[in-house]
Amino acid sequence: MKLRIVNVSKRFPGHCALDKVSLALEGAPTLTLIGPSGGGKSTLLRILGGLEYPDSGAVEIDGETVKYTEDGLLRHRRTIGTVFQAFNLFPHLTALQNITLPLEKAHGRATAEAEATARQLLTRFRLEKHAHKRPAELSGGQRQRIAIARAVSIKPRLLLFDEPTSALDPEMTAEVLDVIKELREEGRRFVLVTHEMGFARQLGGQISFLSEGRIVESGDAKCVFDNPTQPETREFLSRILKY
Repeated sequence: MKLRIVNVSKRFPGHCALDKVSLALEGAPTLTLIGPSGGGKSTLLRILGGLEYPDSGAVEIDGETVKYTEDGLLRHRRTIGTVFQAFNLFPHLTALQNITLPLEKAHGRATAEAEATARQLLTRFRLEKHAHKRPAELSGGQRQRIAIARAVSIKPRLLLFDEPTSALDPEMTAEVLDVIKELREEGRRFVLVTHEMGFARQLGGQISFLSEGRIVESGDAKCVFDNPTQPETREFLSRILKY
């Protein structure tokens, strides 16, 4: 994955979410964003996905600059698969329909093609028995796996995971992390925001530590976890990994 973020800033009323954030990633298939709540991780992820406009700065993915215009973002969003912490499934649709509807309406796939893709992914993520259930009939882990299947269905150039396990209990968290690990082993490229430090370390790739809208430290996952160079990173990891 080739990713460049150059001096990206974003302010909300009374709050600076990102302050001239710059980051370069080339070669590593995954980038994991860690740090305290409110540090800017989810805002940066939403800017990468074209769901927020930066106030200034630029984003490049595989050498292509993301154009933050209406037409540019419409094209960009069609190449990005995003998985949110709250699942964002349509409550009135079945698991199958939650995957086929975006394929048909946003990506112009024929109905038969969309259904074939959806059924293949439901089988891939061990959800084929739940194809005709609505989200309320499913566990949190199953709902999140459907959301991942939906994100993968569009064959995105990049997957974005925004705290995908924060609403889940430990057993369901393990379910979802297993799926993300499988995607990593398949060579899928993604950016992950997580508080699951053990998983972030195991996943490898590049780690960036964000706090107060700034990237404090960035580097290989093993190096950042084993030998953080910045006092702020060391303090954060010592608190998080204490128990």
